[in-house]
Amino acid sequence: MNRGRFAAENPGEQRMETRRLQVLVELARLGSMRAVADVSNTTTSTVSQQIAALSRDMGAALIEPQGRRVRLTPAGRRLAEHAVTILAAVEAAHHDLSPGAEPNGTLRIAGYATAIRAHLLPVVAELAVSHPRVRVLVREHEPAEALALLAEDATDLALTYDYNLAPAAEDPTVRATPLWTARWGLGVPADADPREGTTLDVFDRFDTHDWIVNSRNTADETVIRTLASMVGFTPRVTHQADSLDLVQGMIAAGLGVGLLPLDTTVAPGVRLIPLTAPTVEMRARAVARQGRLNWPPLALMTTLLRRRAGFRE
Repeated sequence: MNRGRFAAENPGEQRMETRRLQVLVELARLGSMRAVADVSNTTTSTVSQQIAALSRDMGAALIEPQGRRVRLTPAGRRLAEHAVTILAAVEAAHHDLSPGAEPNGTLRIAGYATAIRAHLLPVVAELAVSHPRVRVLVREHEPAEALALLAEDATDLALTYDYNLAPAAEDPTVRATPLWTARWGLGVPADADPREGTTLDVFDRFDTHDWIVNSRNTADETVIRTLASMVGFTPRVTHQADSLDLVQGMIAAGLGVGLLPLDTTVAPGVRLIPLTAPTVEMRARAVARQGRLNWPPLALMTTLLRRRAGFRE
């Protein structure tokens, strides 16, 4: 008897385990059974069995061979899209069981250093007084690293950023909440040409200089290369540093020029030239997996971060 046909005729008999849907979503995201097995601490055989069982549940082939690997069939891709919504709804249902509960538990947060220092730590200090049952674990990571931890369920909230000239890719499995924005300029040696102008004018004057970029994130390099291409040159990217203080030190030492936030305290030997037309704007976000923002500690933290950024709920 065809199980898919029987299930269609008897809806009460059809059962789809959420675990199997999660495996399908991970296969769609990672592209191979081996990768799914690695992140879920299981075997490729187990992954294959889960997909096969889900195929039987649905009465449709969900994967097909592609060389030595497999790929999702059109039905598999469609089910994976549904699975994201289904899994988010299941998680939301669990958290909605006690929507008025006092926030308590351990909240894991991964974020970049500036956001942690200037925004998260003051909120953590506030929570220690107002909600002592909420324990916050903090890990310093650049956006790509923090989002990877979020996908692996190794953190609950990722503090990330992108730029208006290098926007982050959309991901339907997560929800990004806007926090704050910051204008950026070009940090140059103090004895460099101080003239302001449009962003393209400024870049044009420094086309022969070496450029300093982030060592753990490519967004600022994308911005630099985009603007340089609009001027008509390829920037000579020679130095990398994760710390903005170190970037300033490199600039003061004459090693090159690089992007810096306009509201930063400029170190001796560094001049900060505003970038206008087009502006360069960094956009900070709090990112959580779909369906989890109703968890009281996570909802509270997001609200407090937005409040600190100037939003009024």
